[in-house]
Parts: sequence; C-alpha cells; structure tokens
Amino acid sequence: MNSTYNNPVGVDLHARVQSLKAEGAQFAIATVVRTVSVTAAKPGAKAIIDDKGDIVDGWIGGGCAKHAVIKAAVQSIHDGEPKLVSLAPEELLKEMGLTAGEEENGVLAAKNMCPSKGSMEIFIEPILCEPELLIIGASPVAKMLASLAPAFSFNVLCSCTNLDEWEVADNDKRISVVDFQQLSDAHTHRYVVVATQGSGDITALEKAMQLESRFVSFVGSGRKTDNLKQKLQSKNFPEEKIVNIKGPAGIDIGGVTPQEIALSILAELVAIRRTSTIPELTD
Repeated sequence: MNSTYNNPVGVDLHARVQSLKAEGAQFAIATVVRTVSVTAAKPGAKAIIDDKGDIVDGWIGGGCAKHAVIKAAVQSIHDGEPKLVSLAPEELLKEMGLTAGEEENGVLAAKNMCPSKGSMEIFIEPILCEPELLIIGASPVAKMLASLAPAFSFNVLCSCTNLDEWEVADNDKRISVVDFQQLSDAHTHRYVVVATQGSGDITALEKAMQLESRFVSFVGSGRKTDNLKQKLQSKNFPEEKIVNIKGPAGIDIGGVTPQEIALSILAELVAIRRTSTIPELTD
C-alpha cells in the first residue's frame, strides 16, 4: 500500500488513476468537499481506494473518517454508483433524525467518533474499468459478437491461430487483434468466449485454460462441450477450471443465425457483469 501524505490537499492523483485503469483495476476516488469545525482533512483532500478497501494513494483524514469512507467506497464500487458520505457526531445525526448507515436523498450518514466532533462531507466516485472480452476464433459468430460488444463497453480482443482471418476486423479501432502469445496471463475482469466452431476448438480451449478469467464459455452444443472437457481432463488441466466452462454459450433465446447467437452471448455476459453472478451450469 502506497499513500501520499506530503501534499494531501489538492494532491494530483491523475498519473496513478491512469495506471490503475491500464491495469484493469476497479477503484473509487474519495474527495473531501466540505468540513465543519475541527477535522484533519480539508476540502480538496483526495484518496484512491481499491475494491479490497485499501487506500492505494492520497489521504482523506485519520482513523475517525477513514473507516466510514472505506466502507462506503467498497460499496460504491460494488454498486457502480457514486455516494455522498456525511460524517458527523452522533448527537448531530440525532438532531437531523438520522442514524449511522442510513441513506437519505442520496446522502449516506456516518458517525464520527472523534473527540474533535468535526463534520465532513466526502464525495465518492467509483471508477469501473471496461471489462475485457477475449473472443477466440474467427467464425461468423465470433465476428458478429466482436462488432456488437464495444457498444456495451467491453474492451474487445480477438485472437485465433490464423490472425489473417481477422484482417477486416483489424481495421475497426474498437477491436484489437492479438496473437496468443501477446495475451496477458491475468486480467481482473476478463471474459472469454471460444467461438472457433470446429476450427481449432481444443487448441482455443487450452489457451483459455492457461489464462486467468472471470468466465469462459464455448459456442457449441452441450454434448460437444462435454466431449472437449474430457479431452482437457486428459491433458491434466485443473478440474475446477474445466468444470466451469459454460457450453453452450449464451442465454437460450432460440437463436439460430450468427446475429441471434451473438446477441444471446452478449446478453449473458451483461447479466454476469451486472449481477456478479456466474450462471449455474446445468446438465
């Protein structure tokens, strides 16, 4: 954990924010906007708080304020919604008819236990990175999914054994075409869709198994998916990774055309992203 204390008021966190975005991190920026009476932090003080509740840079006051702000920041990241935290002594909250932890008109009340009895208002802005959608394969479904996903704030990467098959898509600045070897091992918010559809299925799934991802799905029937899972088991890939491959990919909307199948896959990805719930696999 790296905190900046030399210039807590108006500290420039721009470089750190850009670095965290590049890493695909989820975090929140807490900014003190108003203080009353004696408080350690003053208006303009800022801090970056990650999704684990660590202050990675900046400063927004001592322990009296920090606990409440961190708790609100983690919740803000989870909800994807900004929050205004009003930190005040218990007696002042009672005068206002509020209880610590209550949220009213967009303001979250928090209790200040410090002897100074100061009050603060802190605005918390969640910074949610665009999730990475890795599409392996160059099938019609893969290309249709790649064309739709950027409109839903997915950072799209496309890869396959023969990158020439993605020559047309490579002209679209919304989509990056990358070689297998250029894929990073880990990404906090990566989703993988294997849409090879008979052209290098097992090779693509093997690559997907080597990467850390939030969700992996396969465009193909349930029977074919099971058959490929058995092949992966014979290659000694971790069972917990193999069992979580979702196949067929997408929500069952009765889709037949590449457009309809791609739509069903995108709907599933959006549902997972927004609810933080991986659909249960069914037999």
